[in-house]
Amino acid sequence: MFVSSVHDLDDTDRDIKTPNWRSKRVVLAKEGVGFSVHETTLYAGTVNDFWYANHIEAVFVVEGEGELLDKETGATHELKPGSLYLLDKHDHHQVRPRTDMRTVCVFNPPVTGREVHDENGVYPLVVEEAAGEPSTVMEGKSA
Repeated sequence: MFVSSVHDLDDTDRDIKTPNWRSKRVVLAKEGVGFSVHETTLYAGTVNDFWYANHIEAVFVVEGEGELLDKETGATHELKPGSLYLLDKHDHHQVRPRTDMRTVCVFNPPVTGREVHDENGVYPLVVEEAAGEPSTVMEGKSA
């Protein structure tokens, strides 16, 4: 059994802070369960371009409001508490929070916590054995 609190992750290596968002990585690849779980807060007024070419992501909005843009089709979707979006086709997307927006995100394959978004908003695929070191590293697909 694994028990954690996002509050215990403050200012640890699982607490990733950028000018646009903060992500607390609650469950990572090293837990060995096949997915990762993050609490991510996107800051009001920011524009966030993402493209998870190597991952499927589900995002559940807990607090706040904003807009999701599908960069392939131009379709926009309102986001508010209770909204969920699933990036099941490695969708290029943009998130524009009007207020601070707290979300819970699930990634498959799981992230290791060492990934950094590239210029296209892509995480590289880093495969890690449970409680071990990375076994395979693949570059993200380019646009």
